Amino acid sequence: MTKAELVETMAKDAKITKAAAGAVLESFMTNVTKALKKKDGKVTLVGFGTFAKVRRKARKGRNPQTGELITIKARNAVTFKAGKKLKDAI
Repeated sequence: MTKAELVETMAKDAKITKAAAGAVLESFMTNVTKALKKKDGKVTLVGFGTFAKVRRKARKGRNPQTGELITIKARNAVTFKAGKKLKDAI
Protein backbone atom coordinates (compact mmCIF):
# COMPACT_ATOMS: atom_id res chain seq x y z
CA MET A 1 0.00 0.00 0.00
CA THR A 2 1.37 3.39 -0.95
CA LYS A 3 1.03 6.61 1.02
CA ALA A 4 -1.60 7.88 -1.43
CA GLU A 5 -3.63 4.69 -1.06
CA LEU A 6 -3.40 4.93 2.73
CA VAL A 7 -4.59 8.56 2.68
CA GLU A 8 -7.50 7.59 0.43
CA THR A 9 -8.51 4.71 2.72
CA MET A 10 -8.20 6.87 5.85
CA ALA A 11 -10.36 9.58 4.27
CA LYS A 12 -13.02 7.04 3.29
CA ASP A 13 -13.06 5.33 6.71
CA ALA A 14 -13.17 8.59 8.70
CA LYS A 15 -15.51 10.31 6.20
CA ILE A 16 -13.15 13.27 5.82
CA THR A 17 -11.45 14.85 2.83
CA LYS A 18 -8.26 13.43 1.37
CA ALA A 19 -6.51 16.71 2.25
CA ALA A 20 -7.49 16.35 5.91
CA ALA A 21 -6.43 12.70 5.96
CA GLY A 22 -3.11 13.64 4.34
CA ALA A 23 -2.54 16.32 6.98
CA VAL A 24 -3.27 13.81 9.75
CA LEU A 25 -0.84 11.28 8.28
CA GLU A 26 1.89 13.94 7.87
CA SER A 27 1.36 15.03 11.48
CA PHE A 28 1.60 11.41 12.67
CA MET A 29 4.85 10.81 10.77
CA THR A 30 6.35 14.11 11.96
CA ASN A 31 5.53 13.42 15.60
CA VAL A 32 6.84 9.85 15.48
CA THR A 33 10.07 11.18 13.95
CA LYS A 34 10.40 13.84 16.67
CA ALA A 35 9.84 11.25 19.40
CA LEU A 36 12.44 8.90 17.92
CA LYS A 37 15.02 11.72 17.72
CA LYS A 38 15.02 12.00 21.52
CA LYS A 39 17.71 10.20 23.52
CA ASP A 40 15.59 7.17 24.43
CA GLY A 41 13.19 7.52 21.50
CA LYS A 42 10.24 5.16 21.59
CA VAL A 43 6.63 5.30 20.39
CA THR A 44 4.18 2.65 21.62
CA LEU A 45 0.76 2.19 20.04
CA VAL A 46 -0.96 -0.38 22.28
CA GLY A 47 -2.16 -3.35 20.26
CA PHE A 48 -0.46 -2.14 17.06
CA GLY A 49 3.23 -2.08 17.93
CA THR A 50 6.28 -0.16 19.10
CA PHE A 51 8.74 1.96 17.14
CA ALA A 52 12.10 2.20 18.93
CA LYS A 53 15.47 3.77 18.22
CA VAL A 54 18.48 1.48 18.59
CA ARG A 55 22.20 2.18 18.23
CA ARG A 56 24.07 -0.03 15.78
CA LYS A 57 27.74 -0.42 16.73
CA ALA A 58 30.58 0.09 14.27
CA ARG A 59 31.64 -3.17 12.68
CA LYS A 60 33.82 -4.72 10.04
CA GLY A 61 32.35 -5.75 6.71
CA ARG A 62 33.45 -6.77 3.24
CA ASN A 63 33.02 -5.06 -0.08
CA PRO A 64 31.23 -7.79 -2.07
CA GLN A 65 32.82 -6.71 -5.37
CA THR A 66 36.45 -6.57 -4.27
CA GLY A 67 36.42 -8.64 -1.08
CA GLU A 68 38.38 -5.96 0.80
CA LEU A 69 37.64 -5.26 4.47
CA ILE A 70 35.76 -2.05 5.23
CA THR A 71 34.59 -0.39 8.42
CA ILE A 72 30.87 0.20 8.71
CA LYS A 73 30.21 3.27 10.89
CA ALA A 74 28.04 3.24 14.01
CA ARG A 75 24.56 4.64 13.42
CA ASN A 76 21.05 4.93 14.77
CA ALA A 77 18.35 2.67 13.35
CA VAL A 78 14.62 2.29 13.89
CA THR A 79 13.01 -1.02 14.82
CA PHE A 80 9.35 -1.97 14.86
CA LYS A 81 7.92 -4.70 17.04
CA ALA A 82 4.35 -5.70 16.21
CA GLY A 83 1.78 -5.73 19.01
CA LYS A 84 -0.52 -8.62 19.89
CA LYS A 85 -3.57 -7.38 17.96
CA LEU A 86 -1.49 -6.86 14.81
CA LYS A 87 0.15 -10.28 15.12
CA ASP A 88 -3.21 -11.97 15.63
CA ALA A 89 -4.74 -10.13 12.67
CA ILE A 90 -2.00 -11.30 10.33
